[in-house]
Amino acid sequence: MLNNFNNLRDNTILYSPALIISIVASLPLINIFLNTLNINYEYINFLRDTSLFIFFFNSLHILLWVLPITFLLGVLSAYLVTFYKFPFVNFFKWALILSLAIPSYIFAFSLSSFFEFYGTGFLIISKIIGSSEKNFIPNISPLVGTISSLSLTLFGYVFILTKSSFLNQSQNLIDVGLNLGLKNINIFFKIILPLARPSIFIGLSLVAMETLSDYGTVSFFGISTFTTGIYDSWFIFDDLLTANFLSICLLFFILLFFLSEKISRGYSKFFFFNTGKERQIKKINLSGYKGLLAFIFCASLFFVSFLFPLFQMIFWTFQFPEYFSNIDLFKLNVNTLRIVIITSLILIILSVITNFSIRVLKSRLLNFISFFSVSGYAIPGIIISVSILSFLSFLDDFFVLNLKNIFIGTISGLVLGYFLRFYSISFNGIKTSYLNINYSVDETSYLLGYKKYQTFFKVHFPFLFKNLILIFLLISIEVLKELPITLILRPFNFETFSTTAYNFASQDLIEASALPSLFLILWTSIFIIIYLKYSDDK
Repeated sequence: MLNNFNNLRDNTILYSPALIISIVASLPLINIFLNTLNINYEYINFLRDTSLFIFFFNSLHILLWVLPITFLLGVLSAYLVTFYKFPFVNFFKWALILSLAIPSYIFAFSLSSFFEFYGTGFLIISKIIGSSEKNFIPNISPLVGTISSLSLTLFGYVFILTKSSFLNQSQNLIDVGLNLGLKNINIFFKIILPLARPSIFIGLSLVAMETLSDYGTVSFFGISTFTTGIYDSWFIFDDLLTANFLSICLLFFILLFFLSEKISRGYSKFFFFNTGKERQIKKINLSGYKGLLAFIFCASLFFVSFLFPLFQMIFWTFQFPEYFSNIDLFKLNVNTLRIVIITSLILIILSVITNFSIRVLKSRLLNFISFFSVSGYAIPGIIISVSILSFLSFLDDFFVLNLKNIFIGTISGLVLGYFLRFYSISFNGIKTSYLNINYSVDETSYLLGYKKYQTFFKVHFPFLFKNLILIFLLISIEVLKELPITLILRPFNFETFSTTAYNFASQDLIEASALPSLFLILWTSIFIIIYLKYSDDK
């Protein structure tokens, strides 16, 4: 009887926090659903006649350019570094991933400054040719600038996932293709590419979500998209109703994209039968001009996507030191790293609680709610910010609370925004790790007399530890680069490297954004390099 009571008590202690965490993580979807029930059709007609089509067309136009460009850059570079040998190939295997360290809005600052009238490009050419009478650098249009900035900073998602898929393929299948008389190009399109399609699609999905949720780049170039419309409606015009409706439109736009791809993917099925005797990929040695072309392509991609904005920031830092006298680097470092560490630790702790509870309780309700709780990463940060404000307003009005004072314009609210946005990264990462721990280990632990929490600390935690560090690093990278949530939910006078850089650039003080941008790139690069190093350790 006592044992039953203790088990019930322990289960309740585990169940309640996990249920609350999962419900809170589902708030963006809950809020969006509630808002669809209260749509004002007068607003719909007004937006339809004014700016709705513009938002839709611009968002779709950018997406339809960014996706094929990132596909070509990511897949081709992954194919070259996986299947061929050429100069510095081992360097490019990890160096090309550093493009993810460059936020798209910082790349936009660099690109705009380089191509502007008498900008950085003009200064470089005039130094080389010894003349400053004519500007040889063409202007870059806002649309081209936006597409270029997003493509060159996001192709890394496709690269890293596609490369991983290529590495897991078998030489046996390639040999079958060669025996059938297929050339390398035919083997790529008929064997290698189809098998990598799921990974490529995941990479493109991440690119699509980042593109549709981008605010910094499109606002800098002055292009009206759903995200700029949501931000302006709420932050400038204080019109929460319009912001909510545009959020719903953007979310349905994202869901429509995924649905169409899923339908198209359903018509093609690829099967791979593992024989248990798979061989690692044999790399082909590229010599002569072929090796040179492969090197030039990867080197150019690395330079343009990473070194170009990095060198631009370094150049501005030394060229315009007068801009940096009022920048408190110590405070910016403390604010940025503090919010990164706090958010990452909270996300890991809460994700561990929910995953552990789901594992030991085997609750169908928790499993069901957790399915919706991981949707945050698919929802743009600006929608999450609107959802927080809208939901808190509803609770304050309905229950006569004062939650907005606790979460709006406070560190708590900022952490809540990050939690809703990046919960899926920590939850799915820990869930994947748990799948590698056989349930028989738990049963053995219980037979030895260990309680559930003892089983976690003595059995589960040692298995999870390495992946927890990797998840911590991944969350840190995402939080460092996140702009919309930080801009909207941060406390008064609370600045990070991302907000400081963007605020300077939005005031046409692009050179002044160099130092905070440089530190943002350096910190993100450090986290990425540590992640790559740690993930490769056996």
